[in-house]
Amino acid sequence: MTPIIGFAGYSGSGKTTLLEKVIPLLKQHGLRIGLIKHSHHTIDPDTPGKDSYRLRHAGCAQTLMATRERHMLYFEYPEPTREEPTLTACLDQLDHNQLDLVLVEGFREAPIPKIEIHRPSYGKPLLYPTDPYITAFASDASAPADCPLPVLDLNHPEAIAAFILNNLNQP
Repeated sequence: MTPIIGFAGYSGSGKTTLLEKVIPLLKQHGLRIGLIKHSHHTIDPDTPGKDSYRLRHAGCAQTLMATRERHMLYFEYPEPTREEPTLTACLDQLDHNQLDLVLVEGFREAPIPKIEIHRPSYGKPLLYPTDPYITAFASDASAPADCPLPVLDLNHPEAIAAFILNNLNQP
């Protein structure tokens, strides 16, 4: 299985912004990175009026758009009572032969190694005291004095990338 590391934090804590900075740093080390992002909102990354949009909305359950540069695979789930996706189901959809690392944003409850993203100014509770899978604490302020985890500066993505790289190389 491809190594996985999650980024766990409450909405607005800066997970996406941090990942935008960390991903290029990891790529500089030759890593092929996969990303899974969970959202509670309806998404539609296709452009109305384009062929792919028209064909997808014609009623296909799965649509794969393929070009030399990229493939995009859409799954349509019309059932209104459908449960939230599981991380396992999402991981199964990736081609792990083409990846060295999978980054996960969201799926806060998943039993995978995670870096907690915490901004005390947001007033949200800490996750690490009740989540044994959190392996590091990243914040824009000092960590609690009793924090037993490696503490990372949220404003220094280089340090967070280095932490990930060091953990990838450990047995």
